[in-house]
Amino acid sequence: MKKCCSLSARASRPLGFQQTRLYHLLITGSLKALFLLFASLCAWYSGYLLAELIPEVPLSNTVYSIWSFGEKPILRAPAPKRQKCDHWTSCPPNTYAYRLLSGGGQDKYAQICFEDELVIGGETGNVARGINIAIVNYVTGKVTETGSFDMFEGDNSGPMVKFIQSAPQKSLLFMVTHDDGSSRMKDDAKEALRALGSKEVQNMKFRSSWVFLAAKGVELPTGIQREKINHSDEKKNRYSGWPAEIQIEGCIPRELS
Repeated sequence: MKKCCSLSARASRPLGFQQTRLYHLLITGSLKALFLLFASLCAWYSGYLLAELIPEVPLSNTVYSIWSFGEKPILRAPAPKRQKCDHWTSCPPNTYAYRLLSGGGQDKYAQICFEDELVIGGETGNVARGINIAIVNYVTGKVTETGSFDMFEGDNSGPMVKFIQSAPQKSLLFMVTHDDGSSRMKDDAKEALRALGSKEVQNMKFRSSWVFLAAKGVELPTGIQREKINHSDEKKNRYSGWPAEIQIEGCIPRELS
């Protein structure tokens, strides 16, 4: 009986009440739809901002980053700083850096580098077959003269002797061979090199690689390497008919006793 009365009561509610309730339902549904639309717009705009701020990377990199998350970072040593004349370590203050490199093969030109300046080499266009010589003023550190003397063709021993003798006092002399530096070298040229301190000039053969550091009016430190030689040997040559190039490098104090 109570149920029947309850149903009768609901049925007897006025029409205005039902319309008001329907209106509230519509308002509530509209607000929910607007909220969902606003949330969607916010999500889209946030994604757009992230896409603009984050740099483009391949998907594989992203996947790798996710997999490697938590791993210990790999510490990489910074690239070594380049030193003068491509030395492994820098020269002490108040010294001259130098590097002498003999030729090795037709395309491996001899080089003389002083204070990071390529004095003689393929790039400078002043290297040639024979003995290449650079003269440097010890006091100023400036290159005063360069010359090349072919020892395979022609008679160039005399001009080389005059070139060496013309170097003034307080001079550094750097010498490197390219190709052959001995076939037509005469005794007067060998004697001039021995007077500068060479101990290997008498041992030079066809296409021997040879580098030599000398000085006039300056006493070089006793511990400095001044000369090096490598003979051509068909069984050991690095290049066809050519021995491997050789080099010496070091630092010369600017204030010598």
